[in-house]
Amino acid sequence: MNEFLQQLINGLSLGAVYALIALGYTMVYGVLRFINFAHGDVFMVGAFSGMYLSRWLKPLLAHWPEWLFAVVVLAGSMAFCGVLGIVIERLAYKPLRERPRLTVLITAIGVSLLLEYSGQLLFGAAPRGFPSLIESRSLSGLGELHATNIQAFVLTATALLLGGLHLIVMRTRMGLAMRALSLNPTAAMLMGVNTNVVISFTFGLGSALAAAGAIFYASLYQAIEPFMGVLPGMKAFVAAVLGGVGSLPGAMVGGLILGVVETLVVGYSKVLGIPPGYRDAVAFVILILILLFKPSGLFGKQQREKV
Repeated sequence: MNEFLQQLINGLSLGAVYALIALGYTMVYGVLRFINFAHGDVFMVGAFSGMYLSRWLKPLLAHWPEWLFAVVVLAGSMAFCGVLGIVIERLAYKPLRERPRLTVLITAIGVSLLLEYSGQLLFGAAPRGFPSLIESRSLSGLGELHATNIQAFVLTATALLLGGLHLIVMRTRMGLAMRALSLNPTAAMLMGVNTNVVISFTFGLGSALAAAGAIFYASLYQAIEPFMGVLPGMKAFVAAVLGGVGSLPGAMVGGLILGVVETLVVGYSKVLGIPPGYRDAVAFVILILILLFKPSGLFGKQQREKV
């Protein structure tokens, strides 16, 4: 039981990262009905922006408490990636709104490659060490279980971000406009909703959450590189499909489930007879199963299209 609880703690920390990235996928899909495959590379930019912000601000804020310094770096990285998401939408996607979805999909792949190879040119191809925003310490009072203050920070900050997202979507005028645009874009426009502003806000909010996930991921694993967003981005997409693309609660739950399952497969690899190196295949096995047996996802609704 202790081993199971230990793997559960580790899985929830990883699942929180997947959930934050998956929310960006599902919000953009809910508004525009397409998958932004450049989202995983915005995640990468968030990690590098956090690294440079930490280096620049550390001498100025050295006397601040660790957690407050981490919050400042987190907020700065989220703001930077939020602006980046808005710029990408305005320059790459807005001119193509009336074009076929395949055109937008190909453009998203092109933006993804642009960010990856621009990152390689600017930051170098070799992995870089991520600075410790919070000194890692083991939490006491857990018996034989091992959890660090960084894991506690990740889970607490993720819960606060998810709560804030819920308030934005359900309790604000912008959230109401997002939901209206998701349900019926034509009716939303006729009722005076500024679709350009709503779409830009959605991209910015999703990109900011991806940056938060990047800071948490880099804090847990302490290494970043220009292609680091490819695999987490694909897994987060699987998490969004698992929960139901377009469903915010589904993206949250799907990310947590994927993180826990992946960690359990590694922890019980000897019992299951699966090599630990196959952990990355877990997401794609889940994707195949969900597409075969419940294509709408756990929280998604089946929609009928009239021909």
